[in-house]
Amino acid sequence: MSSSPDFIHYLCDQLSEAGAITSRKMFGEYGLYCDGKFFAVVCNNQLFLKLTESGRAFLPEAPLAPPYDGAKDAILITDPDDQKTLCECVRRTCVELPAPKPRKPRKTKNG
Repeated sequence: MSSSPDFIHYLCDQLSEAGAITSRKMFGEYGLYCDGKFFAVVCNNQLFLKLTESGRAFLPEAPLAPPYDGAKDAILITDPDDQKTLCECVRRTCVELPAPKPRKPRKTKNG
C-alpha cells in the first residue's frame, strides 16, 4: 500500500515549524525535504527520518526500522501528531545533513 496524498499534506503541515517543507513522489512513495535537504521518506503512511547522531540522541527510545526492503535503518516516527517534538527532531537531524548539491542544467536536444 502506498502513502496517501492526504497523509503527506498532513505531515507537511505538522512540520511547517521546522522550515520550508516540500515533498516529492519517489518510486510510488514520498521523500520529504526541509529547506532543500532530503531528511525523510514516507512509506505506507509511516514517517522515517534519516538516522543522525543528534536525531537519535533526541529520540533515543524511537524504534529504528528500514522504510523498505534493503534500506538502511531510519528513525520510525510513531507519533506524528506531536508537532513540537517532531519539528525539533527534524531541525536537529537537518543540521547534520549536507547541503543539497546544486542541480546541473538539463541538456536539450539542440544544446
